[in-house]
Amino acid sequence: MVRAQDTVYSIAWRYGLDFRDLARWNHIGPDFRITVGQTLILAPAATTAATSAAAPPLKLPKPPPSTTLPNPGPASARSWAWPTDRMSAPQAVSGGGILLPGREGQDIRAASSGRVVYNGSGIRGYGNLIIIKHGENLLSAYAHTRESLVHDGQEVALGQVIAHMGEGAPQKPVLYFEIRRNGKPVDPLAFLPVIK
Repeated sequence: MVRAQDTVYSIAWRYGLDFRDLARWNHIGPDFRITVGQTLILAPAATTAATSAAAPPLKLPKPPPSTTLPNPGPASARSWAWPTDRMSAPQAVSGGGILLPGREGQDIRAASSGRVVYNGSGIRGYGNLIIIKHGENLLSAYAHTRESLVHDGQEVALGQVIAHMGEGAPQKPVLYFEIRRNGKPVDPLAFLPVIK
């Protein structure tokens, strides 16, 4: 069921889905408008056709495991940069993202140009989260931020400061950074420039 602050993008992110599939399955228009209290299906109609209107809600799937892509393909033509100054080597996180330790209040920057499609704290486990859409297939996420400097729908440029670093678990300043292609997590290090 749609809650306050939910968007098609944030719901798709939460369940490891492509936002376009989620919109198509639920007959959501090109404006991607949803309303609080609305019930969405999280699978194609073919798998839910036998489910009656009175049936209990579909059990929500867990996000899929990370998919490592050694060659990011056409996305490699897009310019990418590190989302914050590195204080130490990035730490891989199961599920596909990386942790970048830093200082409280440190600048968080857009890793590539795009449009902000989510800015809030409605996705459990991510704290304050910003999601940026890059082209048709890619999303980047910046979790555990504070003092967000952007809003939904805003176009951002590569390297633009979008927030400041907050605290992640265990109460240490850190940025959790993730890139998804078609709703599936991919290795962000395949996109980011090598630092020697």
